[in-house]
Amino acid sequence: MNPLDTKREFTDNERQKNPHVNAILYGNKLEMRRRAGLGAIQQQQLAAEKYKDKGSDIQESQFEQMSKQMEVFRLKLEEFAVKHKTDIRKNSQFRKQFQEMCAAIGVDPLATGKGFWSVLGMGDFYYELSVQVVEVCLAANHKTGGLIELNELRRRLIAARGVSAVHQEITNEDILMAAKKIKYIWEWFCGI
Repeated sequence: MNPLDTKREFTDNERQKNPHVNAILYGNKLEMRRRAGLGAIQQQQLAAEKYKDKGSDIQESQFEQMSKQMEVFRLKLEEFAVKHKTDIRKNSQFRKQFQEMCAAIGVDPLATGKGFWSVLGMGDFYYELSVQVVEVCLAANHKTGGLIELNELRRRLIAARGVSAVHQEITNEDILMAAKKIKYIWEWFCGI
């Protein structure tokens, strides 16, 4: 290895002896680095602005692509809902998984009257259940002040509805969905 080809920076000890020198030693040649001037700073700012603009363009493009993909997925999810309508209505576990899938992609089936639940005919189920939740809470009002544990509420709802082929199985998640319906009804009512 040729000692003239070696490149090294000054050590901290060497820099302390002469703090004004910021140089790189090439064998026996000494090359001075230039400090950043106004022109260099302006060039750095210009480059940073260009990178920022390019980053914004890329981000916008990715957002558009993601939006298109989400819309396609949403349409496929709606097709799936229509195809498996009876399974979703009858099987509480399947209904829960479908509900979680909707929530994962930002679809709120309760937010609009034309959501997935109305396509499935489940909107009425949750409205009916929400009314029954209110009735059970009002019936327990004298003992509990209207507050009731979720499992106890479920037990009382099942007893009030009866167990038959006509009634669908009620889960805690169904009760929570019905409680959200009450919230939407209340917001609508207060807006009148």
